[in-house]
Amino acid sequence: MTLAERLRSVVRSGASLSPGSPPRTPARRGEGSPGEPEGLAPEACQNAADVLGGQWRQWQAHRYLVVDRKYLPGHRHGRVAVADSAPDASGFWPTLGILDPAASGGRVVFLDLETTGLSGGAGTYAFLVGCGWFDAGTFRVRQFLLTGYAAERGLLEAVEETVAGAGAIATYNGKTFDLPIIETRCLLHRMATPFEGLAHVDLLHPARRLWKSDEARLAAMDASVLGHVRENDVPGFEIPSRYFLYVRSGDPRPLEPVLEHNRLDLLSLAMLTARVARLLEQGPDAAGTAREALGLGRLYERRGMLAEARACFARAAGPAAAEGETAGEVLTRAEALRGYAVLCRRAREHEAAADAWHQVLELSGCPPHLAREAREALAVHCEHRLRDFGAARRLAVESLRFGTSAARTQAIRHRVARLDRKLNPNPIPFF
Repeated sequence: MTLAERLRSVVRSGASLSPGSPPRTPARRGEGSPGEPEGLAPEACQNAADVLGGQWRQWQAHRYLVVDRKYLPGHRHGRVAVADSAPDASGFWPTLGILDPAASGGRVVFLDLETTGLSGGAGTYAFLVGCGWFDAGTFRVRQFLLTGYAAERGLLEAVEETVAGAGAIATYNGKTFDLPIIETRCLLHRMATPFEGLAHVDLLHPARRLWKSDEARLAAMDASVLGHVRENDVPGFEIPSRYFLYVRSGDPRPLEPVLEHNRLDLLSLAMLTARVARLLEQGPDAAGTAREALGLGRLYERRGMLAEARACFARAAGPAAAEGETAGEVLTRAEALRGYAVLCRRAREHEAAADAWHQVLELSGCPPHLAREAREALAVHCEHRLRDFGAARRLAVESLRFGTSAARTQAIRHRVARLDRKLNPNPIPFF
């Protein structure tokens, strides 16, 4: 049983975490559990509000900091203005339903956490919870800073109030990191997660499909897709140590770049989400590159929108560049032709599929795994539809040159033997 499952069972039953132990109550100032920060002195707290530009909120005898910022419609983030990315009046992009069918309307809230570690588990908690949303063309950011562990429950309740009425949550790798952390912390406080029942759009995987890159960090996507290069951005691995330095010293200045980093992540996430939503709405003609068209086709294909996917693959597999192609461009064209061929075969348009496979083989520098797949597909086509057993045998034998699994090699050899029998049905016996 996982930690989250055990905690859920405890919450449902009302039982304690271990036999005989009393229910957990919120810690008082200075009573944080081992490894957890104690509350800071009032003068240090007041200084944090001044330096970070926030306001204190009271929860029982404890306080946490709330920092609000607005990005007006004319604010530019790289090549994109906030007004260019704003959704409809409800704060929602209808095409987000292609990424998550549960997303059917309502305001989208963007979420990004800064935590005390990257490993997850009950010992990791979010000391900064950033939420962002569009409001009448303006992008608003609200950040909740935990200055003492005893106020964590109050902070989580405030996050719940902020997302109340939202229709969807958008994150970047939130399915494996952000939301599980919030869920674990809420379960430890015996409260429901603020995001229960909300659609969740995790932009990490759509972004990788659309803008394939060796570097998938949000800051890297920010630079390559939106044209916004961050200057003096605090590295992610440094963020926990800056928070612990603040907890020990009471000096909030090391947290200034952390809050700015979080705000930029939220703004970038919102701009990228808008870009994906517009691409899904406008189709292949809106794709700026062949790589983008290929990724868009894969998003359509995953949701069964096969006609739209074929149009995107055709766009990505367009004519080669006049002065040759890079290895990456060849790979993109080959993958697009493969996707087009597979969808044609599903639609029983076998001649169109065969033509696409032939184009794969004509590519200079075609990746070996795609060249092998093309030969195998054409061997099937020649044998069962064209009845050209000689061509089918030649293609099958050629596919054996490429590295493959033992099972696949055995299947190809079985095909060659069958084709040999078809080519020579009445062998002359040897005496």
